[in-house]
Amino acid sequence: MMLKLGVPSKGRLMEQTFDWFAARGVRLRRTGSEREYAGAVDGADGVELVLLSAGEIPRELSAGRIHLGVTGSDLVRDKLADWSCQVAELAPLGFGHADLIIAVPTAWADVDTLEDLDAAASAFRHNHGHRLRIATKYHRLVREFLQAQGVADYQLVDSQGATEGTVKNLTAEAIADITSSGETLRANHLKILADALVHQSQATLFAARDADWTNGAKADLTRFCATLGLAAPAL
Repeated sequence: MMLKLGVPSKGRLMEQTFDWFAARGVRLRRTGSEREYAGAVDGADGVELVLLSAGEIPRELSAGRIHLGVTGSDLVRDKLADWSCQVAELAPLGFGHADLIIAVPTAWADVDTLEDLDAAASAFRHNHGHRLRIATKYHRLVREFLQAQGVADYQLVDSQGATEGTVKNLTAEAIADITSSGETLRANHLKILADALVHQSQATLFAARDADWTNGAKADLTRFCATLGLAAPAL
């Protein structure tokens, strides 16, 4: 049985993933055109490359259709309930860094912390008759974070596009989104709450607990991990 390794299919994340494996003696490469999503692995026997979008990889890991996958730690934690029961984290890869944060309009001079946001949300509901809207793609992560922090009187609204623009477009009062430099937030007159770092994300190598690990697959995983300088996970 071949171990299926899912990696991002395009862009900087794919290039950095290829570089990370190459630095450890394993060459990942595309074969055919960019539209074919086909690839090959050199330097590791029994491993098959599967090119997927970063957003698909958590789902494929959860379903056990791939044995290993590289994707953002934010995506795994948001898309998979009880994620650690479904996947094992093998290694953070040291790139693809981004912070999932909560931001509000800079005009909200008295709102700088989550406690301030909670008070503002309560006042907003009293004044407007509906809950303060927070636009985000990361519903599970944000909901769990705000519940743990005791923030109430808000509703999450889905945003799959330019989340930073939702406040200006009057479809939300605040946002929860990934940021690297904060420049886009500042350009849209938003500020990050001082204590609202929801998750620090980076590209991470995961193993699927429910993949088929029979017929020598676990032994192949142990050898592959040794090649990469990693400890094999307990699955």
